[in-house]
Amino acid sequence: MSDPSSTPLRVGIAGYGVVGKRRHHFIDAHPDMKLIAVCDRTFDGTGTLDGGATHYTTYTELLGKSLDVLFVCMTNDIAPDVTIAGLDRGLHVFCEKPPGRDVADIVRVCQKHAETPHLKLKYGFNHRYHDSVRDALAIVESGELGAVINLRGVYGKSKFVSFGENSDWRVTRAIAGGGILLDQGIHMVDLMRLFGGEFTDISSFISNDYWKHDVEDNAYALMRGKGVVAMLHSSATQWRHRFNLEVTLQRGSLILSGILSGTKSYGAETLTIARAAADDLGDPDEETREYTNDPSWADEIAEFATAVREDIPITNGSVEEALKTMQLVYAIYCADPDWRARWRLTDGVPELP
Repeated sequence: MSDPSSTPLRVGIAGYGVVGKRRHHFIDAHPDMKLIAVCDRTFDGTGTLDGGATHYTTYTELLGKSLDVLFVCMTNDIAPDVTIAGLDRGLHVFCEKPPGRDVADIVRVCQKHAETPHLKLKYGFNHRYHDSVRDALAIVESGELGAVINLRGVYGKSKFVSFGENSDWRVTRAIAGGGILLDQGIHMVDLMRLFGGEFTDISSFISNDYWKHDVEDNAYALMRGKGVVAMLHSSATQWRHRFNLEVTLQRGSLILSGILSGTKSYGAETLTIARAAADDLGDPDEETREYTNDPSWADEIAEFATAVREDIPITNGSVEEALKTMQLVYAIYCADPDWRARWRLTDGVPELP
């Protein structure tokens, strides 16, 4: 009898758009994974992809295959249901961010996962795997520059970008749940939690004044936690695409600027390290590192595969981390009284009009 650990994990992908296809590429590149099947409503019935994987139009057909792992790359309204269905089938699940439209969605998933704790569930908070982020976190954790004092983050693009059929789903509240903060800014929220810990006092201003969709195109937040204050701007009116996170510590600062992405529109990915001295007059010595390779997609999948094979806990992107990040996103929404009243947000759970 062959050793099961030597057999590649059998993988299915629910949702075969831009992100699903990108996941396919890195699944194929991993020696311990084999793509068996995918589903997407844009397929014309059942067939076969180049490479031999079967394609279907529905996730119920996909879940009829013999699989070990399910990747969920679907719209926010259905992603929680498909994640739960995968867990019900006894599959380890990797789901893209955000985990759903609202806190209630991720709570449902948490409740299901509590019934199946032997299964691995991971969320795609991909930015944690960029080398600039990992290097900055290592410096913070070393204590070399002291404790974190504050954070300032801007993450923005020029508009809501969608692809293919049903391309307006990201600006349709009933499907997306939220706008730029939930769709893209959630990465910055996650990183602020990673560097600064949890935030409890929150003020915000949420606006859809420019694009006038029924989701926000700008979110501004001021947050305070235990000894740390953070300012966040998540924007869909940032005409020059921008990613910038400044971490100020007791004896220096870290500036993460640019992020390597598929569009390459955020500029070079760099980490600038400033080490303050008593006599630098506010002009400290700085070291800037530039990163030209993006290992994040491959490393994220590799970490997931290792967790499944070796039965070790999920750390980055765990369901517990996803819940806390979603709770903070919706705390930002609810902190704006006008936005909260407009969309009848209660305890982080929106009541859709």
